[in-house]
Amino acid sequence: MSAEPSEAADPVTADPVTARILARSTRATADGLPSSPPSPHWRAAERTLRLLSVATVAAAAALLTGHAWLLALAAAPAVLLALAAPGGSRPTDLAATATVAPRRCFEGERITARIELRHDGRTGPLDPTIALGPGVALEALTVRATGVDLALRADSWGRWSLGTVDIDVHDAGALARRTVRTDLGTADVFPVPATARLTPIPVRLPERLGEHTTRHDGTGVEVVGVRPYVHGERQRRIHWPSTTRRGSIQINQFAAERASDAVVLLDTFDDVHDPATGLSSLDESLRAAAGLTRAYLRRHDRVGLIAVGGQLRWLTAGSGDRQFHRMVESVLEVRQDRVHRGPALSRLPLPALPGHALVYAFTPLADQRILEVLGRIGDHGNPLVVVEVPVGEPVVERDDETGALALRLWHAEREAMRAALRARGVPVARYTPGEALDLALAPLLRRRIGGGSR
Repeated sequence: MSAEPSEAADPVTADPVTARILARSTRATADGLPSSPPSPHWRAAERTLRLLSVATVAAAAALLTGHAWLLALAAAPAVLLALAAPGGSRPTDLAATATVAPRRCFEGERITARIELRHDGRTGPLDPTIALGPGVALEALTVRATGVDLALRADSWGRWSLGTVDIDVHDAGALARRTVRTDLGTADVFPVPATARLTPIPVRLPERLGEHTTRHDGTGVEVVGVRPYVHGERQRRIHWPSTTRRGSIQINQFAAERASDAVVLLDTFDDVHDPATGLSSLDESLRAAAGLTRAYLRRHDRVGLIAVGGQLRWLTAGSGDRQFHRMVESVLEVRQDRVHRGPALSRLPLPALPGHALVYAFTPLADQRILEVLGRIGDHGNPLVVVEVPVGEPVVERDDETGALALRLWHAEREAMRAALRARGVPVARYTPGEALDLALAPLLRRRIGGGSR
């Protein structure tokens, strides 16, 4: 009978057999993914080994003690093996297929995997061993007569290998077993976007229709003043109160509405962990960048991406929901990029920096090389906003004057980096993980953000 994975984890540990399988699977996950494939041949099962052990011990005891009745005890397991032998009913063709859904999800969501076993004979119980990838965890396990159902939880963002499942298939007498391995493939786990609705805009906007009000006259919906009537204009735009006061026809003057271009720059030079909370600067930067990207895309703006670190990754500006998924998928492997330290960044990709596009740099300000990158963005003439992701204070091992001096130097270096940015006219917004990104971006709405010239 087929059974779906339970939503709760309690039924899993209630069954002793399933609890034993779950414990063994947890150990397999901690040891890492297996590299060598299992043997494709039939081999002795645990039941056979136990019976042979009893027969061997009984025969040795009979020879040592001279008691003939021990030979009968040694012959009993052999008789049981002969009676339980499956004969020709043992399967010769074994195969397993896995169905995993969904392949793309957000952090904390559930991924279900169903493994169906196909064979051409009679089989006994199934005994699975699960080795999961580093980004997922096992929530529930159901062993059926024809397969195994898994319920996995996506713990952290990234492109993860879900792992492998080795199913030990026993014959009808449970005397021999054969292992069938199934690869669950990979899954893309997206970060949970931070809460963000505010979309600051630069001084100059592209000549594309959008939802951002500009200072120029246009065909928007926001009235910015009145002016005298010109022959040929629509009468529906007449402002009657002003016309009555001035004695001449006055027309409503509307502000033009334009779309904005934004570029998200991710600092992946270092992934700093807060000793107090365990938060990762790379994780929080990507979550905040995802929230800001979604806010701009909802207002029909174009958003691009640049990730600097061990490897340069970039994506040209685009709009729509598909652009959000493209941007997140392009940076799911930045953790692996940090392992390969490439040469210093010599130049920025020009297609990723549209003219007058507002650049948001998400950085913990922990590496001096990010200042060089931000300086080159300023040389391109793009308006720039630095969103600092705090990482907490480092742990000082020595509780004396030397440790206090080291901590003061650390604070002074970070403050010097902030001062260098503000001296160039770059606003620095401090984002607090767990809070809405709007709290950090709200001061930017007081005035539009200017930029240099190319």
